[in-house]
Amino acid sequence: MSLGKAAPAPAPEFAIVGGGLVGWSIAYGLVRQGRRVVVHDEGDTALRAARGNFGHVWVQDKGAGVPEYHRLTRESALQWGDLALGLREASGIDASLQQPGGLSFCFDDAAFEARACLMRRIQAEAGDFGFEFEMLDRAALERRLPGGPALGPKVVGASYTPYDGHVNPLRLLRALYESAIALGATHRFGAPVEAVDPVVGGDGFEVRTAWGTAWTPQVVLAAGLGNARLAPMVGIDCPVRPVRGQVLVTEKVQPVLPFPTADIRQTDEGGLLLGSSQEEVGLDDRVTIGNAGAIARRAVDTFPFIEGLRIVRSWAALRVMTPDGLPVYEASTTHPGAWVVSCHSGVTLAAVHVHGVAAAIAGGRLPPAYVHCSARRFATDASGGSAASSVARKEAHVPQPA
Repeated sequence: MSLGKAAPAPAPEFAIVGGGLVGWSIAYGLVRQGRRVVVHDEGDTALRAARGNFGHVWVQDKGAGVPEYHRLTRESALQWGDLALGLREASGIDASLQQPGGLSFCFDDAAFEARACLMRRIQAEAGDFGFEFEMLDRAALERRLPGGPALGPKVVGASYTPYDGHVNPLRLLRALYESAIALGATHRFGAPVEAVDPVVGGDGFEVRTAWGTAWTPQVVLAAGLGNARLAPMVGIDCPVRPVRGQVLVTEKVQPVLPFPTADIRQTDEGGLLLGSSQEEVGLDDRVTIGNAGAIARRAVDTFPFIEGLRIVRSWAALRVMTPDGLPVYEASTTHPGAWVVSCHSGVTLAAVHVHGVAAAIAGGRLPPAYVHCSARRFATDASGGSAASSVARKEAHVPQPA
């Protein structure tokens, strides 16, 4: 009795370019819907934002002037429970969100008032979506931190919202990867994409990598900083640039911080992560003594006990930043089947990427909820400036690389 050859596996329906948080979020979202996916991953030599992420799911100061983005960020935080449940069922990895709320500290009266104005603006723009926040003066802040670490003398107060939290970003990345693979995704590791060539006649795309050239009917560019080079190949402008962020990690201590702050959070292993630097230095992901010192000084100004802790690790990574700080979600009009997804908040927006953006891509159409993230806002206007600069949509706070 002769055995026939096994039937070849069906070809992937989607090629994802990029093996970071954004790429694996989209991949997992697609395979959950039964779609066949291959992920082209440059490998460990890539300038991965994911491996330098601070781990915030940060909502409180996102979207001033762009209420649609604020809503998107809030919705992602609200969907995290479903995301974590699905990841745990598929991979056995716990990527739960610790969401006690978050604090953003102010060190003088002018900063406190400016912060209050910002929060009131976001609240007014939220409309019927609602936005709860508190401005805590020093006395109220101390009451909010009973038995916690003493505040530094420079702290005058902080803003608080209940929406903020933090996760282990590397655990999240591993959970997304393991879950997508468990559901049938294919991983092409060490496969930097050299080009994405639309096939003449509109019949899909040829993805050229170190593994060779592969045809795909649809392609999703989630390549971080690489999208600046690749997106124009499918008729989309994605002018992302690197913004460096540095992070310091202290030795492990007993639980002392009940809330994450904009610049400090305590991991479940006990170490404190200190961060929040923003540096325009190009493709330079080195740690520098000057900025590391500034991060440490701010942390000590917030909680003086940190001065007695040893720094055990440090790193730097590059955020993927658009001119206005907003994400890019775009379908190519000139080369149907090509999509671009880019953002600097890959942790905060992970649930939306899995549940919303991936579903939109699978359905072949981005809904109106994402129109504010269209890459067409970067088109040159009649005055020679970009649409993004004309509307001057800015984020008030840029978290650590995501």
